[in-house]
Amino acid sequence: MPLRPIDAIFVHPKQRLYVVYYRGELWRLPRMKIDDRSWQNRKPYTDDNSSLYLSIHQSISDPVLAQKLRTLDLPTAVRGSTLARFEAWWEAQGFSWLKDRLSTGESPLAAHHTNPLSKMFDNPPTLPSDSHPSLPSDNKKFSHRGSVQASTPAIEEDVFADMLAVLTEEVLDQKL
Repeated sequence: MPLRPIDAIFVHPKQRLYVVYYRGELWRLPRMKIDDRSWQNRKPYTDDNSSLYLSIHQSISDPVLAQKLRTLDLPTAVRGSTLARFEAWWEAQGFSWLKDRLSTGESPLAAHHTNPLSKMFDNPPTLPSDSHPSLPSDNKKFSHRGSVQASTPAIEEDVFADMLAVLTEEVLDQKL
């Protein structure tokens, strides 16, 4: 039974670089930044696989790259494991773990599970309506900027919702 190919982010601690496990192939990123530009400049990883460790952070903040790499919010027990141990876990338990997450309605995508601190800074606390200072009517630049920022997360959520729908269909509709 073929499993869904997985995307995962590994770290090479000595060389200080990221290696992306993309559909069963290893790709070396040119710098310690995971974004679309780094992905465009990737090269095949040909060094020793035993030096790679699964990154504890699988979420990708770049929305363009997040559409290409569908990393999962893997269990804590697997994070930090070597490539060989990760592949063995994925082969033995990956499908059932993924199916369990989807059947309970939880999103397995790492993009849906962000650091609580980053959420706190992305969404500042709202003040009661009577404590908001009113904006002057001639400050159209500020008010326009606020409306653009408010619409951006909705677009990103739609992308991730589409990714989740495809993943759910692949896993739950797979014939055993």
